Amino acid sequence: MPAAVGANSDGPLITRLASGARVASERIEGVRSVAVGFWIRCGSRDEPEDLAGVSHFLEHLLFKGSARYSSREIDEIFDALGAEANAGTGKETTSVYARLLDRHLERAFDVIQDMVLRPVYAEVDSERQVILEEIAMYEDEPQDRVHDLLARALFADHPLGRPILGRAEVIANVPVERVARYHDETYRPRNIVVAAAGSVDHERLVALCEQAFSDLEPDNGPTDLPADAPSDGASRVRFQRKDTEQFHVCIGAPGLARADERRFALRILDTILGGSSSSRLFQEVREKRGLAYSVYSYASQFVDSGQVAIYVGTRPDRVNESLEVIGSELRRLIEEGVTAEELERARENAKGRTVLAMESTLARMNRLGSSLLTDVPLLSLDEVLERYDAVSADEVVTLARELWRPERLCAAAIGRDEETWRRGLGAVAPSLAAAAEAAEAAA
Repeated sequence: MPAAVGANSDGPLITRLASGARVASERIEGVRSVAVGFWIRCGSRDEPEDLAGVSHFLEHLLFKGSARYSSREIDEIFDALGAEANAGTGKETTSVYARLLDRHLERAFDVIQDMVLRPVYAEVDSERQVILEEIAMYEDEPQDRVHDLLARALFADHPLGRPILGRAEVIANVPVERVARYHDETYRPRNIVVAAAGSVDHERLVALCEQAFSDLEPDNGPTDLPADAPSDGASRVRFQRKDTEQFHVCIGAPGLARADERRFALRILDTILGGSSSSRLFQEVREKRGLAYSVYSYASQFVDSGQVAIYVGTRPDRVNESLEVIGSELRRLIEEGVTAEELERARENAKGRTVLAMESTLARMNRLGSSLLTDVPLLSLDEVLERYDAVSADEVVTLARELWRPERLCAAAIGRDEETWRRGLGAVAPSLAAAAEAAEAAA
């Protein structure tokens, strides 16, 4: 019999099945749709070097056919249901999900569970070519590629420093038998959460899941944990020469883990620094000086680590000035703190965006699945808003001084001339200039 491990009439219901898989649902009154997905504790950081990209490749292959449905039948069924079906691979999780009318839940669920649990690896060679085209397309997008270069600078040779898409030579040559073995090793019940939000009945969803997992061996061990992330905190730089009109530049540093209680202060900090149109970087770099079209900051969080980062895309003759402004704003943040007006505006921004997101069944399903899978506490909406209201200016500044400390910064760029970029790094932090000199000497 399944065991309820969490039950709240005003919030999510969570059940652990005898198989070891978990089922989470949140009923939303007044909607006629439901978002449902399988979340698997498997991502690019779980891959050995010789399988770099296999998690994403596997995600694609799930749509190419299952024990009972061909690839064409999967497409036709979802289209006939008016459903939006998709999947995603991250550094720590993979998800396969759909949003559809509540009356079609059983039909859609049957297809998804068969895809996820019983793939047959059809049309493998054609899908290899699709992924190789995706990798090639990504390589042609320096404004995207530069973020992976920064991850490499931050995490060095650890899997967190590798692109989720992996390496073309792996995708071109990995045997289908190895992909199948990887699926069996990682897509185990203890590593799976089935999440749903919207017009959904929890008991009926549990019954569907019990049937889906009924022929699998019980697997009640702890959820698999990824390899520890590196924590040396060293400044490193990475550069890729490419014939581009702009330089694409990222500055970053190690961040916070997913469940860190300071994540609410981090959201406020990021909003003030570069995460909104009224942020310091957007105003100083774009609005006041016209140095860039795109400039922003962001934060990524993992089970045991994270990163904070700034991106700017600008023409070669404006790289140095852009970096000077970024360096100046980081120093001003650390030395002068934030104003009461900035704090209040960032708080309301974070709260507003959170409330708007929570009105989406897909966003609620995503929160359920990813939080439960990565052991992040499931807070109610009111609890989340209270956490934002409790963030003080001192907490924001203390966090800024820790995360954006100059000596722990890393940098990455894509552009025509490495020397142009190197000249501007000292304006951000002396440690970056020293790291650039060391990299040049070692080249």
